[in-house]
Formats: sequence, structure tokens, C-alpha cells
Amino acid sequence: MSTMTHNTTAGTFRNATRVQGAFTASAERKTLLWLARRTPGRVSPDHLTALGFAAQLCAGACYALARWNKYALLLVIVFIAVNWLGDSLDGTLARHRQKLRPRYGFYVDHMVDTFGAMALMAGLAASNYMHWQIAAAMLIAFLAVSIEAYLAAYTVHEFRLSHALFGPTEIRILLMVGTAVLLFHPQARLFGRNFLLFDVGGAIAAVGMLGMAVIAAIHHTIQLYREERLA
Repeated sequence: MSTMTHNTTAGTFRNATRVQGAFTASAERKTLLWLARRTPGRVSPDHLTALGFAAQLCAGACYALARWNKYALLLVIVFIAVNWLGDSLDGTLARHRQKLRPRYGFYVDHMVDTFGAMALMAGLAASNYMHWQIAAAMLIAFLAVSIEAYLAAYTVHEFRLSHALFGPTEIRILLMVGTAVLLFHPQARLFGRNFLLFDVGGAIAAVGMLGMAVIAAIHHTIQLYREERLA
């Protein structure tokens, strides 16, 4: 038992290299550092994590409320912006203050992301702006990308925050813009037929995320096979 306890101490934990090549990464990094330097001392990274999580739950609830009042979509945009603030600033603040808890932070942050994504997709499924099947497909695709990223962090010590030029911030921006468009144009016309705008966007997003997961899985499988080739 003593050996198992020693092996799980924070001192033996190896941080994965963060890979962030998204379009907004440079500007976002500078903005977050600026905010971290000006964040009051009484505000902790845990407070920001809780703020981001609460905002994502509220965004999901407002999507559901939009079923009866479309102007709830305006609140969705506000809550997605607040979610970005809490979810993005918590880690930057911890690093700025040199008060890192790598295992705790990694675990809590990504469990919060998982439950938050479930709430957001549930809200979209209830909103009448997206069929529940598309919302479910998006959630499955998100979980596939997430699982692959977490496994890569453990096995190759690389945690990819973006694929190509798209990361969480770009996704939030697209979601905010799309939500604003819903107020005036909830449908899109393709191939001579009308579709829900978010059905089209959601289907594209689901296919894109699944494609990212498959490509990353193939890449890391080949990498690990080569690194652990049997004689």
C-alpha cells in the first residue's frame, strides 16, 4: 500500500506539453495574462472554474428557454462569453501566481468541461433550434475528441488544445455568432430544401470533430507502435 501511495503523489506527476496553435491563441494568451495580473487576490482559480461552469449551465438553460422566447438567445451569448472568461483564465491565473495543482487542475477542469458540454447540448436539444439527434451527435463527437486528447496526454505527454487553427475559443466565437444569427435566420436553405441552421452547423461540427479524433488516433497509434516496437 505504501508503494501505491508514493506513486500517486504530486511529485511523480509528469505534466503533458500543451500544444496550442489556434488562430486566436497568441492574442488570447496576452489578454489572459493581462487579466491575470489585474485579478484581485481574493479571486482564486477555483472561483473562476466555478464561474465558467455555472455560465455554461446557464447557457444551456437559456437555449432551452429560447423554445418559448427567442430573446433568451441573447443571454446565451453573454453566458458563453462568461464561460470563456472563467474556463480560460483559471489556469492562467494559477500559473501567474505560481500556485499550480497539476493533477487537481487537470482533473477538475476537464470533468467540468464534460458536464458543461452535456448541459449545453441538452439545452440545444430542447430549444427547437436543433434536433436532439444532431445535439447527441455533437456530444458524442466532443467526447471522442476529449477522450483521445486525455489518452494522448497520458501516453505521449502531449495535450493538444487545438486542431489546425481551431480551439475552444474559436468554437465559442462560432457558437456566439451562430446564436446571434438564429434570432433572425433560424433556417438555412441547402439543395433546394430548408433545414434548421443549427442542424446544418451541428452536423458539420460533429463530422469535423469525429474526423479530428480519428486522425489524431491514427497518428498516436502509429507513434506509440514505433516507440514500443517488439523485437
